[in-house]
Amino acid sequence: MTDKNHMTLSRRGLLAGTAAAATLISAPGIVRAQAKTLKIGVLLPRSGYLAQSGQACHRGATISTKVLAGYGHSVELVHVDTESSADIARTQAERLINEGAQCLVGPFDSAAALSIAQVCEQRQVPFVINIAAAPQITEQGYKYLVRNFPTGGQLVTNGLNLIKDLLAATKVAPKSAVFLHANDTFGSAQRKAMDAIFPKAQMPFQLAESIAYDPKAQDLSVEVTKIRALNPDLVLVVTRAADAIKLVRDMVRQRFEPKGIISPGSPGLYDEEFYQALGPFADFHTYNLPWANPKAQMTQALEAAFKPAHPSNRFAVDCFNVGFTFEALLIAADGFKRAGTANGPDLMKAIKETNLADHVMIGGPIKFDEKGQNNGIISAVVQNRGRTPTVVLPQASATMAPVMPMPPWQGRT
Repeated sequence: MTDKNHMTLSRRGLLAGTAAAATLISAPGIVRAQAKTLKIGVLLPRSGYLAQSGQACHRGATISTKVLAGYGHSVELVHVDTESSADIARTQAERLINEGAQCLVGPFDSAAALSIAQVCEQRQVPFVINIAAAPQITEQGYKYLVRNFPTGGQLVTNGLNLIKDLLAATKVAPKSAVFLHANDTFGSAQRKAMDAIFPKAQMPFQLAESIAYDPKAQDLSVEVTKIRALNPDLVLVVTRAADAIKLVRDMVRQRFEPKGIISPGSPGLYDEEFYQALGPFADFHTYNLPWANPKAQMTQALEAAFKPAHPSNRFAVDCFNVGFTFEALLIAADGFKRAGTANGPDLMKAIKETNLADHVMIGGPIKFDEKGQNNGIISAVVQNRGRTPTVVLPQASATMAPVMPMPPWQGRT
């Protein structure tokens, strides 16, 4: 009888334990709701051809934990190198989620963003994009991503409008321009946007030709020869740092001097690598991009944390990449705080309801539309002066007046 009772109790205990385990398995949100810290996987191209920008974003990520803590947010960051490869980005995203990442942030590159988005959609893990402009990212119906960065079309539209302001401020009247762009995912998206937007933009000059180039090419001498033959007043560019260096070097070699080299919205012209490689030839190039607001309290807090952590780097140079990376982490942390859980669907719902008035980059509150796109990001005209990115327009934010035409190559010091 005793043995029978013992067996009955053991069986009942086993059934009760099995039922409890089944309940926990079927409701992972109950377990996750107890988490006090959000575990975020940060995917960035810290090696490969995008390494310069990826490392700048990484510097922003490494100081973000401390700054976020000052605003009442607790995060644990796991840093991963995508090696400038969309395939590696996908594999690493899977690994991070398998190892417990509750949200992913990154990845600077549009091709990598598309790869990661597919993984996050399948696994129901929120993905907050810091930098990536290809329009299709928010046009494919993904429910588990938001993008706190302009689309390629928005960058081009804002960039072209600011070129008009720049020409009005400097009283320069160019007659023609050439558009030079990388043939990667980002560059091709910018070309598509330029083809669609430029004819409607009522620009005061003609676009003579659009020229694509391979960012992995040894030099851009062939492309510069083509541009030189067209002899445009302006060269509009979509570049990365490495190919922007090649472009300017070949222009100097061929003694081609346009009135201005202007990016309507791309990296490359403001990276430290660009300044170090070109010296005085790096000055007076202009880029129309979203930029950190130096008057914002959160920007000042970020800069204060940046200086001691990265004494060999300049916040003025890194603030674009640092600012957007910090804001992506802020969005995730703020959503986690409001949701009270890291459960994927609940966290994603909170992130999509973001409304952050206090942040780093110039513009209104961070909000997302039904596609997960922040449409409130604006651009400024930034010009290299003394090998430092300097806001020159709009006047309310400017610290110097714009210069155009740019000075000749010869005689620069």
